[in-house]
Amino acid sequence: MKRYALMALTLCWLATPAFGISEFSKQWKDKYLGEDVSEDYVKTARRAGCYVCHVKRHPDKKEARNEYGEALHEYLDKEDYPKERIKAEPEAVKKEILAAFEKAGKKKSESGETFAEKIKAEELPAVDWEYEE
Repeated sequence: MKRYALMALTLCWLATPAFGISEFSKQWKDKYLGEDVSEDYVKTARRAGCYVCHVKRHPDKKEARNEYGEALHEYLDKEDYPKERIKAEPEAVKKEILAAFEKAGKKKSESGETFAEKIKAEELPAVDWEYEE
C-alpha cells in the first residue's frame, strides 16, 4: 500500500497543470491556420503551440503571458470557460472567443504593428515569446 501511495505522490509531483484553455488554442488554430496561409506559417505556429500567447520558461505560471497573451487576457478569462460551459454552449463560447481575437488583433504590438497585421503577414503575434532574465 505504501508503494502505491508513494507512486501516486510521485506522479502528482511530476505532473504539470495546464493553465491555458485548450478551446482558446483550438479556435485560434481554426481561425488563423486555415487553407489561405502558407505551410511554413502553419508549421511555425504549431511549433510555437502554447507560446503563441504564453512565455516559455517563465518562473511564474500565472504571469507567463507574452504581449499577445496579455492583449487576449483583457477579453478572455479562463474562469468564464469551464469545461462544462464549453460542452453546453459551444457556439456561444466560439463566438465570444472569436470576438476576443478580433478585439485583441486591433491592439498594437511592441513592434508597432497591430497583432492582426502581424498574423496576416504570417508572423507570430508576439515578439517576446521566450522568457529572458
